[in-house]
Amino acid sequence: MTQFEHDPGEGGQLYGLMAEFESPTELVTAARTAREQGYSRMDAYSPYPMHELAEALGLRRTRLPLLVLAGGILGCATGLFLQWYSASIDYPLNVGGRPLGSWPMFIPITFELTVLFASLFAVFGMLGLNGLPQPYHPVFNAPRFALASRDRFFLCIEARDPNFDRDRTTRFLANLGARVVSEVED
Repeated sequence: MTQFEHDPGEGGQLYGLMAEFESPTELVTAARTAREQGYSRMDAYSPYPMHELAEALGLRRTRLPLLVLAGGILGCATGLFLQWYSASIDYPLNVGGRPLGSWPMFIPITFELTVLFASLFAVFGMLGLNGLPQPYHPVFNAPRFALASRDRFFLCIEARDPNFDRDRTTRFLANLGARVVSEVED
């Protein structure tokens, strides 16, 4: 039995419709069906990670590995340049007749800066790509959303989706076997 909940609240804008499911299989099936019906602006919430859910939602691969690679290359170039500049240009010191820009002595610090820059790019890139920190999200206003951290599974179709129509999307989610369909206000 599906029920529809609406909490008028303070009259905010509609963010989307949230459907509650009782099992992960129902959620994955609902997400896959919604994607097949042309919905593209949607997200799913569950108490634990589900790898098949990313495929069902049609999420694309992340650009984070490219950011980490760029950070590593930048760190490597920075380490080499700083050491070469200080040893060859800024403070040339000839020790034992060795060349001023002898690269083997630059390897330890270059390696450390490569790892440092790559890890910083990984952390800040992940935060940026995920839109974090985000202390507020409209789905927190959804009734019963606290159950997403316990034993319920939620699918939210956003109102800015091109195929979104309040009545039609509500019926669609109810037909997918949602236990509760509720409006989420911004």
